[in-house]
Amino acid sequence: MLVAYLDYYNQKRIKAKLKGLSPVQYRVQTLQVTK
Repeated sequence: MLVAYLDYYNQKRIKAKLKGLSPVQYRVQTLQVTK
């Protein structure tokens, strides 16, 4: 159950502060911009 929650929290949860992206999507986008 904890694994499922962590997957949701990091992979699927949408955050308005992160421009509507999940935390992982935001991190990937940020890394692509800085290259």
